[in-house]
Amino acid sequence: MTEPKTTIDKLIDERSLSLEEYESLVAGYSPETAAYAAQKACEIRQSIYGNAVFTRGLVEISNYCKNDCLYCGIRRSNRSAVRYRLTREQIEACCDEGYSLGFRTFVFQGGEDAFFGDDFMCGLLASVKGKYPDCAVTLSLGERSRESYKRMFDAGADRYLLRHETADESHYGKLHPKEMSFSNRIKCLYELREIGYQVGCGFMVGSPYQTYATIAKDLKFIETFKPDMCGIGPFVPHHETPFASQKAGSAELTCFLLSLIRLIHPPVLLPATTALGTIDGRGREKGILAGANVVMPNLSPVSVRKKYELYDNKICTGDEAAECRACLARRIESTGCYLAVDRGDIKK
Repeated sequence: MTEPKTTIDKLIDERSLSLEEYESLVAGYSPETAAYAAQKACEIRQSIYGNAVFTRGLVEISNYCKNDCLYCGIRRSNRSAVRYRLTREQIEACCDEGYSLGFRTFVFQGGEDAFFGDDFMCGLLASVKGKYPDCAVTLSLGERSRESYKRMFDAGADRYLLRHETADESHYGKLHPKEMSFSNRIKCLYELREIGYQVGCGFMVGSPYQTYATIAKDLKFIETFKPDMCGIGPFVPHHETPFASQKAGSAELTCFLLSLIRLIHPPVLLPATTALGTIDGRGREKGILAGANVVMPNLSPVSVRKKYELYDNKICTGDEAAECRACLARRIESTGCYLAVDRGDIKK
């Protein structure tokens, strides 16, 4: 069997492995292999981005969702969820505060909520980009029609984050209701790219029914699709879902996969996610030390943060935005990096 370090060196040289090589590499995880991958990933990240870590101001605009994904706390079947929608004025106020704190990217994220139709979103985008032309806006609003994506792009949206969740169709079916399809999810990602968005995908680590073989497919998809962003984080169960009793994903494996993704696609913008910080008190720092270079502090009104509960025990639900950013800056500085005041576009 090939030594893991040899396989990592091959990945660095060729930016590609076979499915079998990816599976063997992930299955053979060890702290020593992970440390080697992290060292190489950080060297590559620094050669492209220096020590900059980019911030995205996250605004969670709605926790209504028409979907019933088995892992998600805001799934439509969760009758105990306290639902909310932000008004346009509230969303713009979050951006005003974020801009004053140095954020130059805003992320509007929400469930698939028909209230936020194209007219609403296009008006919001035109207003925010008109006021802050030096900022980027990322949308994370799920699956929509090509026409909807195009209208929002024309109105000023720059990026779109749509996690594929798993690149294995059978596995996808075990995580989602029958009315959702793997093929449509992938189609949306390619349509977003064709329209002109900077596109982000991503997957959960340790989700129910995941295997080393399905993770290998995720890594191969990232290799072939070459996303501008890739958001991965550990699966964290929510008490009001069918997966409530399932075990959470591993911070260690998540960080190892962050390193591998950096080696596969060196310029990718790679977040150290809130989920990673939720299952490990130093998870975000460990993510940065594994090769990540993006963090997404919460700009949502404090009154709604606990209501946007995709999983249990989510961190950063109580701090004001300014406190959260100052705390995060100190955490990032402890890794030898710094929070950049920058749109943080991908460098190709």
